[in-house]
Amino acid sequence: MSVVVIGAGQAGLQTIMSLRQGDYQGEITLVGDEAFLPYQRPPLSKAYLSGKMERERLFLKPDDFYSDNNVTLMLETSAERIDAAAKTITLNNGETLAYTYAVIATGSRPRLLDVPGRNLDNVFDLRGMSDIDAMQPHFTEGKKLAVIGGGYIGLEAAAVAASMGLHVHVLEAAPRLLARVAEPEISDFYTRLHKQHGVTLITESQMTGFVGDGAVSGIAMADGSVIDADIVITGIGILPNVELAEAAGLAVENGIVVNEVGQTDDANIFAAGDCTLHPNDLLGRTMRLESVPNAIEQGKAVASAICGAPKPYHQVPWFWSDQYDVKLQIAGVPNDIDNKVLRGDDSTNSFAWFYFTGDKLTGVTAVNRPAEFMAGRMLIEKSLKGEAVADPTKLVDESLKPKQWLA
Repeated sequence: MSVVVIGAGQAGLQTIMSLRQGDYQGEITLVGDEAFLPYQRPPLSKAYLSGKMERERLFLKPDDFYSDNNVTLMLETSAERIDAAAKTITLNNGETLAYTYAVIATGSRPRLLDVPGRNLDNVFDLRGMSDIDAMQPHFTEGKKLAVIGGGYIGLEAAAVAASMGLHVHVLEAAPRLLARVAEPEISDFYTRLHKQHGVTLITESQMTGFVGDGAVSGIAMADGSVIDADIVITGIGILPNVELAEAAGLAVENGIVVNEVGQTDDANIFAAGDCTLHPNDLLGRTMRLESVPNAIEQGKAVASAICGAPKPYHQVPWFWSDQYDVKLQIAGVPNDIDNKVLRGDDSTNSFAWFYFTGDKLTGVTAVNRPAEFMAGRMLIEKSLKGEAVADPTKLVDESLKPKQWLA
């Protein structure tokens, strides 16, 4: 038996780790298009960009993990075609790999901003280690940075830059920051936080392109003005890398369609991570998630199925973001919010919002409140399963410790 994992990210590595932990004895090959061993991505836009984390600390496992676990590494290599009938994978170097099981963990890529000047120097996307390595030398005090896109990754980079003494503009086309991923009260909090740190925020922004001679010097706006910029980071969303699966004839629908153990409509091909559309029976719908916890848990589920002891993946999604001295932690992805209650004071840097759909607790957003986040996450699961009632009056009562909600 042989397993070929395509994609050397968090989901791909977790699949390998769980295969070996599950006593899988067959061959494992890891194919990755970057030059690096699997590494953490969340610190890229934070500690690594700021220089507070060395490159070696990014790697998820040391070199000897792969040799000790008999994993064949094929870095700087990409898969060009999967022949599902022949059970082979053709690589860009012309080599062909046979597989018993293939695991597609190709992740996602930045959505490109296709405007004039896109190819000027010092215009960066923010996705991989190489992107950070290229932009980091420009992050010096007094430089002007423009961030296109007011999502979490862009705001994290903006926070690092402002803390390092750069002059920062954030341009967001929507009426508010984080418009696609957060409630208005969270947008309001981050608007205030970034303004307190000297960041200039422009919502409903209409840019027409980048200007400069060789290197970018500014952002051209629809009203004819130009915002000066020595560096630009674009962060307008990501796209799942589904082309390989689609060409192989697998079902694709805003992600590679998989079941609860990551299996595609081909019994010998699995997928995990950002690139998948998967069911979540707990939430009663399918979803595509861009998060480390999702990549880890899907990798475990895939490995469990290959090892013959399937453990379905149905969990409350969770995420986090670090900006300045603020840690945001989110659990749940509520579709509809019928009621929300606040614990603490959201004019400070310590509070938690709780979101209800009907009488079920479906989401919690906690700012510097780790106990509320942890207990809230557990309570969401119990609430959705009908095992506990989430009482809004108890959630906001600061005389009660969060662990008491679960008693």
